[in-house]
Amino acid sequence: MTLSLTPVDEGTWAQADWPLGAHIDPASGQTTFAVAAPRATWVTLEFFPAARGADAELSVPMAAGADGVWRARVEGARHGTLYGFRVWGENWPYQDGWTPGSTVGWLADRDEQLNHFNPNKVLFDPYAREVTHNPMSVGPQRAWFGSGPVDVDGRPGRTIDTAHIAPKGVVVEDDTSYGTHPRHPEEDNAIYEAHVKNLTLHPSSVRLGDLLAGVPGFEGLPNIPDELRGTYAGAALMAPYLTALGVTVIELLPVHETDSDQVGATAGTTNHWGYQTLAFFAPNRDYAFDKSLGGPTREFKQMVKAFHDAGLEVFLDVVYNHSSEGGNWGGDLDSAGFTTLGGFATTEYYVLTAEGGLIDGATGTSNQMNFSSDITCALVLDSLKHWHDTMGVDGFRFDLAPVLGRRPLDAEAEDWEAQRRFFPEHPLLRDARTWAAEHHVEVIAEAWDLWGYEVGNFPSGWGEWNGRFRDAMRGYLKGDGNTDDFMAFLNGDWLHFNDSGGPQKSVNFVTAHDGFTMFDLVSYNTKDNGQPYPFGPSDGGSDNNISWDSGGDQALRRTRWRNFWLVTFLARGVPMVVSGDEYGRTQNGNNNPWSLNTVGIWNNWAQAGSNAPTQLPVDPEQPDLPGYHDVVGQTDAPPGVNPLLQFARYVAHLRARQVTFRQRTWGDVSLGGEAVSYVYFGTSLDDPPRPGDRQVAVAIDSGSTDGDDFWILVNMFDGPATFDLGEWEEQHATRNHDWHRIIDTAPWAEAEGNCWTMDDALHVTGEYTVEPWSIVVLQARPTEPDAEPHVLWGRRGGVQVGRTGRPYLRGLVDRYLPRLRRDPAPTSLDATTQEAR
Repeated sequence: MTLSLTPVDEGTWAQADWPLGAHIDPASGQTTFAVAAPRATWVTLEFFPAARGADAELSVPMAAGADGVWRARVEGARHGTLYGFRVWGENWPYQDGWTPGSTVGWLADRDEQLNHFNPNKVLFDPYAREVTHNPMSVGPQRAWFGSGPVDVDGRPGRTIDTAHIAPKGVVVEDDTSYGTHPRHPEEDNAIYEAHVKNLTLHPSSVRLGDLLAGVPGFEGLPNIPDELRGTYAGAALMAPYLTALGVTVIELLPVHETDSDQVGATAGTTNHWGYQTLAFFAPNRDYAFDKSLGGPTREFKQMVKAFHDAGLEVFLDVVYNHSSEGGNWGGDLDSAGFTTLGGFATTEYYVLTAEGGLIDGATGTSNQMNFSSDITCALVLDSLKHWHDTMGVDGFRFDLAPVLGRRPLDAEAEDWEAQRRFFPEHPLLRDARTWAAEHHVEVIAEAWDLWGYEVGNFPSGWGEWNGRFRDAMRGYLKGDGNTDDFMAFLNGDWLHFNDSGGPQKSVNFVTAHDGFTMFDLVSYNTKDNGQPYPFGPSDGGSDNNISWDSGGDQALRRTRWRNFWLVTFLARGVPMVVSGDEYGRTQNGNNNPWSLNTVGIWNNWAQAGSNAPTQLPVDPEQPDLPGYHDVVGQTDAPPGVNPLLQFARYVAHLRARQVTFRQRTWGDVSLGGEAVSYVYFGTSLDDPPRPGDRQVAVAIDSGSTDGDDFWILVNMFDGPATFDLGEWEEQHATRNHDWHRIIDTAPWAEAEGNCWTMDDALHVTGEYTVEPWSIVVLQARPTEPDAEPHVLWGRRGGVQVGRTGRPYLRGLVDRYLPRLRRDPAPTSLDATTQEAR
C-alpha cells in the first residue's frame, strides 16, 4: 500500500515531553513518536508499507530532547501503521550520502561508552504496542541481524541492511473493554498457573464440555472450537472451568511478544514457555486467533474480560531480567544482534563487563538488564502500567526478580561479589510496590536467580513465591520428618514474611511450570528429560526434586497427591497450583519441558473425565505415539469421573468458603482470641511434637472470625497412627463442638471421593486412626451447650505444655510463635509467653 504521512509541527519536537512509544492524539488524530537514545547523534523514524520485503516509504529525522528522548509528530499514522528506527552515534556519525547497506560515516562498531550504533539495522520501538513478527521467524536470514565484524554470507555483518526482515512496530488504536477488575482481597486468592497454548491446544479441548458433562460441578462447560485451540480466545472459554474448580486467579506464563520458532501447533525447537521477551508492551501474536494488525490486542482484552466477568483475576508472568536480544555473537565484543533495546542504548539497557561484553551471570540467558539505569527502570514501570491500565491485567509475577533489585553501576564491572548484592529498597522495587498498592495490583517475586536466594527479603508489600514452603512440604510429605519446617511453613512462614505485610504475601506452591507436575512429584525419583517426542527431549531441569516414586504403588501415589494438594490449600498464605495438577497431569517425568510445544505436554482434558487418566492415549488420532506412563492407575471411581479432580474441587471450595483459611495475620497467643491460630500437637494432646516426628496434629482455631475450627491430623509414617482427641471438662467454656470427618486422603476412602459434606461426614469423638501416609481433616460443628460443657482442644486447661509443664518452644521460630492455647483465666504462663515473643 502507499502511505499518506506528513510530519507536522517540527519546530516543537525538541521541546516536547510526550511519552515514549507511539500515541495517537484523540483531538488532532496525529501520532506522536518518542524513543530513548541518550547517546545517539542522529535518529530517523521510518514507515513501511509491509512487514517484510519492503523498503521504507518515508524516513523522518527526529529531534533530540534534553531528556535524551528523540521525538516526531506525524499526520496520518493511524491504526495499523508500521514503523521502525535507524540510529547513528559517535562511532558512526550521520553523513550525507549514506544509503541502507553502506558504511558511509562508519568509524567503529562501538562508541567510547560501548554502545552498538549501526544505522543499517532497523530497530523496532521498545514501547511498541504490537510487533509484526519475531527475528527467529525469518529463518536463515536471522544471521543478517548480526552487527560488527561477524561474518555473514561472506561480508561483515555491519554492512547488511535489515529493513526487509526486521520486526516493525505497529500503531494500535483499540477501545475494547477488558471488563471490571474483580479486586479480590489478596488472602482470598487461589492461583492457577497456565500456559495459553497448553491450556486448550490438545485435540481433547474440542470436547471439553462433553467430557466433563457428567462430572459434578463441571456441568455446562463449552466445547472449545477447533480454530480457537491454543489461543487467547480459546483460553477465555476456560473461565467457567476455573470458577467450577474454585480458583480465583489465572496466572499466565509470558504473553509478551517473544522470539520463538514455534507457531501455533508447530513444535519448533526452542522457547515454548516464552521466557525470551522481544517486546515488553506487545501481546504475543502467535497466541491470537486474530493475527491481523491490532488483533492480538483486541483478543487479549476480550480474554481478560471473559475472566473478569467470571470473577477471575488475571496475573502475568513477566520477564524483565533479560531480553531475547542475546549476547555477543561469536565471542566478539564488537558483534551483537540487536533488533530493539541494545541498538538504541546498549549501556543503558544491559549490564556489561569492563570491556563491554554482555554478561548473564544472574540469568544464564546471554544478557542481563541494567537496573542502575533510569531508562530501564522506567521501561519496567511503564510496561506494568500499560498492561494494567490498557490491557486490564490485575497482577504480575516477576521472573528472576532479584535482578530488578541490583545496582551494577554501584560496583566495579567485574567485582562479582559486589555485583551480586541485592538491594531490597532498590528504587524500582519500591516504586513498583507503591504503584501496585495505589492501583490494587499485586506484584509477586520469583525471589531467586543464579546469583542469590532472596525469599523473604523483598520489601514489604511484595508477594513472593515461597520456595522454602515447596521444599519443606516436599520433604515432610515424603517422610523426611523435618517437623519444625513443616509447622513453620504451614503456619505462613512468619520468620521470613513477618515484615512483608501479612502471610498472604507468601505464595505457597509445591509445583510450578519449571519442575515436576504434582503427580510426577509422587511418581518419579529422578527426572527423565532425554526421552523421545512427545515428552522430550529437553535439557536442563533440577536434579534436586525432593521427590519419591512411592515405591511404584499407584494407590499410594494418589494418596500422596491428595496430601500435597490439601496442604497447599490449607496452609496459611496464598495457594498456587499448575494447570493440570488438579486431574493428575503427567509429563512422564520430564521436569523442564521449556522447549516442548507437543501433544504430550498440552492439557489432555480427556484425562479430567476419566477414572484411569494415564491409561488414555496421548492423542487417539496418533496411536503410534509413545503413551503416558501409567502413574495414576485405575482409580476406585465410576467411569467418566476423575476422583482427583473431584477432590481438588472440594478442597479449593472448602478454602473459598472458610475464612479460617484466608487470613492476613498469623494468629493469637491463645485460642479464642481475635485472629485464627494454628497450634501443633503430637498424637497425644498433652505431648507436643518434637523434631523428627512424622505424626502431627494441627488445631486450627477460627478465633472471632465467622469460620469454623478444624483438626488436621497428619501421618507421614508407614504404619497407622491413632490421634487422641479426648476432651476435658472446663467450667468456663463458652461453646461446645462436635467433630466431623470431612477429608481422609487414605486409599480406602477413594470410592467415596476422600471427602464428605458436613451432612454426610462421620461424627468423631475420642480418637481417630489415620492410615499410613495419609491426612485427615475434621471440622467442628457447634452444638447446643451441654449441661457439662467441654473445651474444644484438649487437656491441661487448654494450654499446650511440654513434659516439664512449661510452654513448648520450638527453636527460634517459637520465639515468635509460641503455641500457648486457650486458658480461661490468666496464668503465670502469660509472662513466659510475652518473653518468648
